[in-house]
Amino acid sequence: MMSHVRQMDAMTFRDAALARRLEAAEAANARGCTAWPTGSAVLDLGGGCAIFAGVGSPLSQAVGIGLQGPVSAADLDGLADFFHSRGSQVSIDLCPLADPGLLPALGTRGYRPTEFNNVLIKRLAAAEIVLTPHVRRAMAGEDDLWSHTVGSGFFDQHELTGEEMDVGRAIFGMPGAMCWLAVAEIGEPAGGGALAVRDGLATLFADSTIPAFRRRGLHYELIAARLNEAVARGCDLATASTQPGSTSQRNYERLGFEVAYTRVTLTDGANS
Repeated sequence: MMSHVRQMDAMTFRDAALARRLEAAEAANARGCTAWPTGSAVLDLGGGCAIFAGVGSPLSQAVGIGLQGPVSAADLDGLADFFHSRGSQVSIDLCPLADPGLLPALGTRGYRPTEFNNVLIKRLAAAEIVLTPHVRRAMAGEDDLWSHTVGSGFFDQHELTGEEMDVGRAIFGMPGAMCWLAVAEIGEPAGGGALAVRDGLATLFADSTIPAFRRRGLHYELIAARLNEAVARGCDLATASTQPGSTSQRNYERLGFEVAYTRVTLTDGANS
C-alpha cells in the first residue's frame, strides 16, 4: 500500500505544472544572463525566451518554449531570425512536456538533437543542513576569480579567452544570482557553482570543478552549501540539470535529487 502511494505521488509530482515551474525559472535565469556581455539580447516567445550572449556561447539558447501551448510558425521564423541575424545557429533546450506539435514542427525545419540533459528535483521539506568546510560564498569583486575558476573546470583548460571568461561574468552578474567557491586544502580555488531562487524554487547551476581537484568531494560540498542556502530562504523545491549518467548526476542523487525529465537540445546547424 505504501509503495502504491509513493508511486502515485511520483506520478503527480512530475506533471506539466511542475515542468512549467522549472522551465519558467530556467527562462528567468537565462534572461538575467543578458546583463553581460555587450551585445547580448533576449527574445520572448512561445512561453519562454531566447537569449544571445555571443556566437558559440553556451548561454546562447532558447529555453522554456512550448510550455504554454502551441508555438506558431511565425514565432519559429522569428526565433531563427533572432539567432541567424547575429551569426549564430539556433539552439533550443526542449522540455518533453512542451506542446506535442513543437517537435515535429522543428523536425520539418531541419532541427536535429545534439545533447540530452537530465532535470533533477529535490523536495526540501525534510532537508538537513550539511557541513561544507571547503566551500564559501564568492564576494563582490571576485567576479573574475569565480569566472576563471568555473571556466577552467567547464572548458577543461587553465587559459581562457575573453569570450570564455564572459560566460562566467554573465552568470556572476545575473540579478539575484548567488555564487560559491570551493577551496582546496592549500587555499587554491578549485571549483564553483551558482544558485538562483524564484518563488520558492532553488535552481542550482554553473557547477564546475577544476580537473586537478576532482574526486575530492568538493562538488558534493558545493551542492550541499547551496541547498543549505535554499533551506534558509524557505524554498520548498530545488532543481539542477546534469548530463545523463555523469558524475555530477551521481553527486546530486547522493544528496536526494531524482530525475524529473530529460531535456533534448536541438540545433538547426546553420552557421556551424
